[in-house]
Amino acid sequence: MTFEARVGYMFKNHDLLRLALTHRSVSAEDPARNDNERLEFLGDAVLQLVITDLLYGSYPHLAEGQMAKVRASVVSRPTLAEIARVIDIGAELDLAQGEDRTGGRDKDSILADAVEAVLGAVYLDSGLEDARETILRLWGERVADRAKRPGIKDYKTRLQEHLARDGLRPEYQVEGTGPDHDRRFSAVVHADGKNLGVGEGRSKKEAEQASASQALSSLTADRP
Repeated sequence: MTFEARVGYMFKNHDLLRLALTHRSVSAEDPARNDNERLEFLGDAVLQLVITDLLYGSYPHLAEGQMAKVRASVVSRPTLAEIARVIDIGAELDLAQGEDRTGGRDKDSILADAVEAVLGAVYLDSGLEDARETILRLWGERVADRAKRPGIKDYKTRLQEHLARDGLRPEYQVEGTGPDHDRRFSAVVHADGKNLGVGEGRSKKEAEQASASQALSSLTADRP
């Protein structure tokens, strides 16, 4: 199955798709090449709008605060990376050799950004309606699931409660890299001397949430 078939959208302008799949490590090595960062910015806005419109129109029982929680959950970096893996976007990415060698095709931050860039490319290729259809195809079930449980706690709170059963508490180590205008953060969460999860994000909070999400997945999988 081709990548376009996995996404559920056939591009008219394949240059847009190629740009959406081009990571900034490529343009860093070759300034003559463009990367997907501008498309990512656009795609993020399109995704936010479509999800907000879906929640407002299809879930009238949700209050404003509940809609905000559902939206934050389904556009979070862990969810974006999860969708990226479903459509196997990592295999399609154009990465510099160094980024490729260090596992760039499976980094949550790179995968999430690429998904947003593809959405931005769909929007430019055909407009909002086709972008909406693409988003609903990939996000619809996740939105429906979270709309049933709008009060679910965030990952950090859930991890803290999970560890408290054993008398433990999570601790986070966060590091930032990159220039101020494009700062990226990585977080490691540990408890009782063990590293439980790692995560990346555009803010310290986002990175911590991503690491807590990975820790919860690992801990719940280990329980009988």
